[in-house]
Amino acid sequence: MKRGKNYQEKFKLVDRSKLYDLEEAVTLTKQTATAKFDETVEAHIKLGVDSRHADQQVRGAIVLPNGTGKTVKVLVFAKGDKVTEATEAGADYVGAEDLVEKITKENWFDFDVVVATPDMMGLVGRLGRVLGPKGLMPNPKSGTVTFDVAKAIADIKAGKVEYRLDKTNIIHVPVGKASFEAEKLVENLNVLLDAIKKAKPSASKGTYFRSVTISSTMGPGVKLNPAKI
Repeated sequence: MKRGKNYQEKFKLVDRSKLYDLEEAVTLTKQTATAKFDETVEAHIKLGVDSRHADQQVRGAIVLPNGTGKTVKVLVFAKGDKVTEATEAGADYVGAEDLVEKITKENWFDFDVVVATPDMMGLVGRLGRVLGPKGLMPNPKSGTVTFDVAKAIADIKAGKVEYRLDKTNIIHVPVGKASFEAEKLVENLNVLLDAIKKAKPSASKGTYFRSVTISSTMGPGVKLNPAKI
C-alpha cells in the first residue's frame, strides 16, 4: 500500500523493532497525531486465547477515569417510570415500539450506545440482526441491560467503553484523544489493561498478552512491551 508523504514522515519516528514502555509509547503516539482534527487514540490488544471457545471469551466494560473525549449519544428502550428516569439522566433518545419502527423502516442509527431495561429485551430482540453486527445490541455483561438506567447513562456519558474479542482474538478500544495530556492517556490505558488482565479466562494457557499496540486515527502503530504489563 502506497502511503502519503505525511504518513511516511510520521512512520520514520517509530522504531518498528522496538517494544516501548507505556509512557514513551503514549508520547510518541501524540507526536505522530498531526492531522487537522483531534485524532482518537486506540489500543489494539492481541490475546493468547481462542474466541471460538465459550470458556475463552474476554468481554466487559469499564469507565475510563479521564473519559474518551467523545460526545456519546445514548438510546434507551424503556417504559413507565423508567422513561422519565432515562430522560432526566440525559438519554438522547427514549422509547419503545416507536424506536424499533424508526430503526427498521428508516435504517436510522443516529446513536452510539443502546441501553434497555430487562423487560424490554423481548422487543429489542427484534433488532438483533441489525444491532448485533454493529456492536449495538444491549448486553448484561456490559451493563447496558439494567433497571438502573440512570447509572448506566451516567457511566456511558462519563467515558464507559466496552472491550471484547473480535474473530482474530484482538480487542480494539478507544482510550482518549490525542489532545489529552500524556498522563491522562497513560491512566486510561492502565485501567483498561488492568481490567483485561483481571478478565483472563482460566482456560487460557501460555502468554496472555501477545501484543499491545496503540495508535492515533491517522498515525502509525506503536508497539508496547507486553512483558511489562
